Amino acid sequence: MEANEISEFSQEMNEAGEGGMKHIALIISVLAVLVAMVTVLGHRTHTEAILMQSRAADQWNQYQAKKIRHGQLSSTSDLLSLQPSTNDAAVQHKLAEYKAHLEKLDEDLLDEQKKAEEFEHEVRFSERRANRYDLGEALLQIAVVLASITLLTKQKTYFVLGLALGLAGLLTALSASLIH
Repeated sequence: MEANEISEFSQEMNEAGEGGMKHIALIISVLAVLVAMVTVLGHRTHTEAILMQSRAADQWNQYQAKKIRHGQLSSTSDLLSLQPSTNDAAVQHKLAEYKAHLEKLDEDLLDEQKKAEEFEHEVRFSERRANRYDLGEALLQIAVVLASITLLTKQKTYFVLGLALGLAGLLTALSASLIH
């Protein structure tokens, strides 16, 4: 072989090696896009959990306010029934009003408690989904790093390991939609 042939052969070998690396770089880019998508989904799910937690707290506050009102009305009713009165009919009428109001508050308390518990269930649901997204994001980020090492070392083992972790991360993130 002549010197120029060796130079051409060497250049062809380098180009062939870089061509394979272009595919790896493209796949790394796709993994990076997947990381970004899963990150956004994770952040949105965490925000959803925070909003649901706020709604649950508001609902429990509403429950507590009605519970306090119920206690006050019950005490007032008890005191009114023990007080001597010159107009017993008016007292009995007022006690009947209070009793009806207490029964309505009892129903309201059950409804408020049920709503608050539903919001808490939604919080737990959102947190489980967010945890899946977080794990998927971490696995995808590790996959990007491992695949990037391939560009430096030219060893395909890192690339294959990165692809495997990337697939695991993607499946983990997708599994978040299966949580009910």
